[in-house]
Amino acid sequence: MDTPKRSWMKSITWRIIGVVLLGLISYFITKNWKEMAIITVIFHGIRVVLYYYHERIWDRISWGRMKHPLEDLPVTDELTPEDLEAVKEKLKSLGYID
Repeated sequence: MDTPKRSWMKSITWRIIGVVLLGLISYFITKNWKEMAIITVIFHGIRVVLYYYHERIWDRISWGRMKHPLEDLPVTDELTPEDLEAVKEKLKSLGYID
């Protein structure tokens, strides 16, 4: 799962690419720097926020993700001998160890 900071950075860097592209398209259509700037800033400001929330929602959806083979084991912070044995048994049942 990404941290909120990482999601913001991904959103911002992706938008930089979009800003350049939309800026060029807007300028070639309008031939006006002010109109190009207004269109580009408004559009991408909205898109940054929407992308952030889109990413955060998808982080909560497990569909399509591969599960770690040991994630369902109930272990404590400090592994007890019983915990280690449960891990070994799980790995054996999954065919990772003999």
